[in-house]
Amino acid sequence: MPVKFNFQKSASLKNRQQLKTFLLSIFKREQKSPGKIDFIFCSDDYILQINKSFLNHDYYTDIITFDLSDYMATSIDAEIYISIDTVKSNSVLFNTSFNNELHRVIFHGILHLCGYNDKRKEDKKTMSKKEDYYLRKYKMQCSM
Repeated sequence: MPVKFNFQKSASLKNRQQLKTFLLSIFKREQKSPGKIDFIFCSDDYILQINKSFLNHDYYTDIITFDLSDYMATSIDAEIYISIDTVKSNSVLFNTSFNNELHRVIFHGILHLCGYNDKRKEDKKTMSKKEDYYLRKYKMQCSM
């Protein structure tokens, strides 16, 4: 299985095998080919260090996605860092469950790898619609 979950910080992630299968279905639906996709669940401090070191950003974020694919590669290799601390904070801020917010962020990272961006207002709107679509679809397939 090309999707791997790594825990630098503990996170309650249920139905991991089903989630991996669903993530692969997102790639297929978006007509992309996954290679090796590593999720690293970490703390705010850890993701801040990555943000400073690699992106020259001095702020916390919920997710950082690195596309590590070779220039001529036909499949996508990536590392996706997710701050469990920020996901928890955002779940309170957005009045949603931790699991819902965690899955939204996971799908957000996959969508970046599939070519979606969120810098411009219109792109952000498209990304949010895609996240909502995949959250609904995933909830229909299993209980989060």
